[in-house]
Amino acid sequence: MVFNSFNFWLIYPILFIIYWVIPAKLKNVGNCYLLIISYLLYMNWKPTFAIVLLSISLLTFLGGKFIEKSSVPKWTCFLVVGIALLPLLCFKYYNFLNSSFSDLLTMLNLKFNLPGLNYAIPVGISFFTFQAVGYVFDVYHKRVAAEKNFLDYLLFISFFPQVTSGPISKASELLPQIKGTRSFDYNQIKEGLQLLLWGMFLKVAVADRLGIYVDTVYSNYIYYSGSTCFTASVFYTIQIYCDFSGYSLMAIGISKTLGFNLVDNFRRPYLATSITDFWKRWHISLTRWLTTHVYINLGGNRCSKVRQYLNIMITFLISGLWHGANWTFVIWGGIHGLFQIIEKILGLDPKGKYGVCTTSNRFLSAFVVVMRIMVTFTLVSFAWIFFRMDSVHNAMDYIYKIISCSDGQSQGIRFLPIMMTMFVMLIGSDLSAEFLNGRFNFFNNKYKIVRWGAYIFTFMLIILYGVLDASQFIYVSF
Repeated sequence: MVFNSFNFWLIYPILFIIYWVIPAKLKNVGNCYLLIISYLLYMNWKPTFAIVLLSISLLTFLGGKFIEKSSVPKWTCFLVVGIALLPLLCFKYYNFLNSSFSDLLTMLNLKFNLPGLNYAIPVGISFFTFQAVGYVFDVYHKRVAAEKNFLDYLLFISFFPQVTSGPISKASELLPQIKGTRSFDYNQIKEGLQLLLWGMFLKVAVADRLGIYVDTVYSNYIYYSGSTCFTASVFYTIQIYCDFSGYSLMAIGISKTLGFNLVDNFRRPYLATSITDFWKRWHISLTRWLTTHVYINLGGNRCSKVRQYLNIMITFLISGLWHGANWTFVIWGGIHGLFQIIEKILGLDPKGKYGVCTTSNRFLSAFVVVMRIMVTFTLVSFAWIFFRMDSVHNAMDYIYKIISCSDGQSQGIRFLPIMMTMFVMLIGSDLSAEFLNGRFNFFNNKYKIVRWGAYIFTFMLIILYGVLDASQFIYVSF
């Protein structure tokens, strides 16, 4: 059930009240309640999906115990992780690998086709699989002890605010909160509701409003001019950020109202001064997972320069594949990996407060920062074209239309989308971080009239300009 749907907002107050009616000393009862709610909400997508979720949870729970007691933990770990990844490989990548292999054989004048599989991909399978596999790796490396309570572990994997689109939590972060006693904290709940309101605004009033324009152009780009395609690509850059960060803020906000704290997933990514800096700000929980369990295990930067560059590229190719079973995602990941390698070769790694080596001239330093932000934003927007398109050919064709400034129809742009876009581009990226630090001047203003005026104004923008059709979050499909 999506957070921006009417059904969710109808039942969540009831779930919230029942949860806090349960006495704090009966934490096991509260955990069982959250576990039941998590599975019921997840089964709302499709009941059979819960079988996959439960199976991966059971396998990795038992696997953690075996690894901890095994005399050969390395091979036990590889076996558990391999089996845990099988559902992800089958559901998400079988058809992709099958078609890619068939195409390769066709190029060699050979014919061999395996039957395709026609089924729905379990919602959030990439997220909860990575969270479960991350737990197994943490047990193997002795970062955490194997969990003894199966119900607590089930809740750790299936906790409903994050199960479909993250953030991807570490066992050391979330399990202690599940096991701990949670008490009703007015300030924490208020902060959670603020995040929930702001996340809803980013999703329905900005991302979904821009999505109307983006979907229109991208779906029929051959009929539109290069300038229109360029505008749509910039709009998509803003849309995907507001969509995903909106979900993350809502997930964090809902968790806070239940007494939990999830990891922040975004830190003003479009103010990054390099691609390397961008990935320290964008989808932080996934970047952290890939760094810990892929990049470092490959050798990280504790090796030759060439090997380090190869490790970066492998990590980002895996990141691309994680996002989707399509060569467009692989290329998208490869582009980000290539940009980072170039930055390291040129010595453009983030340094200092603003990600650049500042000079004594403040004006020149500020100018360099602004230029680097603009270049990084342009490179990220370029890569998003491959992310958005359904084929490499269409992505290249789309880019050609922009570069060649080809003629075509001009999609009309209303004043509201432009206003919303400029608002988000200039200050929206920064506001999400300000929320988490409790420094938002309106929602946390010392004057009650200002606070409530901000709440009402934001709510009215959602009602007046929001696309209230319970549209899916982009990252749910990953």
